[in-house]
Amino acid sequence: MSKPRILIVEDDTDNGRSLLEAIGDLGYAAELAATGTAGVAAFRAKGADVVLSDLVLPDIDGIEVMKAIRELDAGRTPVVLMTAYASVDSSVRAMKEGAYDYLQKPLDVDDLQAKLARALEAARLRRQVETLSAEIRGKWSAKTWVAESPAMREVVRQTLALAQTNATVLIRGESGTGKELVARALHADGPRAGGPFVAVNCAAFAESLLESELFGHEKGAFTGAVARHAGAFERAQGGTLFLDEIGDAPPSVQVKLLRVLEDREVMRVGGRESFKVDVRLASATNRDLDARVAAGAFRQDLLYRLQVVGLALPPLRERRGDVRPLAERFIALAQTEHGKRIREVEPDWYARLEAYAWPGNVRELRNVVEAAVVTAPGEVLEAARLRLEGAAAPAAPAAGPWSLPDGMTLDEIEKKILEEALRKNGGNRSLTAEQLGLSRRTIQRKIQDYGLPF
Repeated sequence: MSKPRILIVEDDTDNGRSLLEAIGDLGYAAELAATGTAGVAAFRAKGADVVLSDLVLPDIDGIEVMKAIRELDAGRTPVVLMTAYASVDSSVRAMKEGAYDYLQKPLDVDDLQAKLARALEAARLRRQVETLSAEIRGKWSAKTWVAESPAMREVVRQTLALAQTNATVLIRGESGTGKELVARALHADGPRAGGPFVAVNCAAFAESLLESELFGHEKGAFTGAVARHAGAFERAQGGTLFLDEIGDAPPSVQVKLLRVLEDREVMRVGGRESFKVDVRLASATNRDLDARVAAGAFRQDLLYRLQVVGLALPPLRERRGDVRPLAERFIALAQTEHGKRIREVEPDWYARLEAYAWPGNVRELRNVVEAAVVTAPGEVLEAARLRLEGAAAPAAPAAGPWSLPDGMTLDEIEKKILEEALRKNGGNRSLTAEQLGLSRRTIQRKIQDYGLPF
């Protein structure tokens, strides 16, 4: 590993030599520039991990050196200024102008070592954050989406534009269309990408637990609250909070959400004081919220707050131009994840995908493609082996009296029915719940109870 590099900007020859020697003894590489202009040129040519500059120089002062370096690297490199004037004014001025730290002459070696070590660690952490932010942007950016169809290209355009704002966005679309991906792109493509992204599924919690999950609770707020818990709003501070299936939020939670959106303040369950939060909110639903408002199940004023901007995702059946490129991407992913090699794909294989209605949307397509890759007997994806629910299905038998399958218990029958319904719906729990006349929470619980792979 290369040594950390310190750029010294010092016009005093003796002090410059002493610094070169001291920094070398600390195990760092160092370069000396005798003027501010030379220092900026050296940084432009080779860069540095930390810049150590005298405040008073013969051409431009240390503040100007620091400003020039910040323009070159967007403030990533810490600059430590040295001053021979042991005054509060010069130190305060240096810090106000953006210096990482300052040193007073004559320099103390221990002080020099401690402040350089802290500056180097700050530089390392800044680079780490930038790398992580770049990875997040690369993984979740809307620029990476498959968008061949005009409808999806418009969604990409809207998402990239909205990402640059703090607008509260309501994402509508059928299950499996990628609503969470849109929320993540709003985060990754915007100025909050370096902050946290917190997702909460409003249908996955009982009413009391959802309040605690969103707003947090104080110790002793209820039975089992043995310690203070930071809610999702608190955990998403400086970043983005995504509320999935917002249409399932119970009335008491809707009231509190409205208050938070209006005041930008949160009070934990069992708390007495509220506190400010800085969170960008995105929410999603596959329900008709206007119909739920008309039925009295959802607050009109909350819908207004959630839908400052609305974004609708088209179902896959309305963007058939994306089916093949999506399938190609999922084939590549499945090969990597499962160590399989696919050498050839029959043309009719893609044709069958493009002709299918995709009730489970992109999620169902990915599951079908992954299953095809995993179960392929060789290195060719054959159209005849492609399993699509409802495609070329045999004719239904004539209606007749239903009989209990031999040797099956009631639990086994229920498990079989649930498994079959989920499979036909591409794992879509909401659609399965509607078809079977059950709540989504009940479907989730039974999936866990029976250990179903959905």
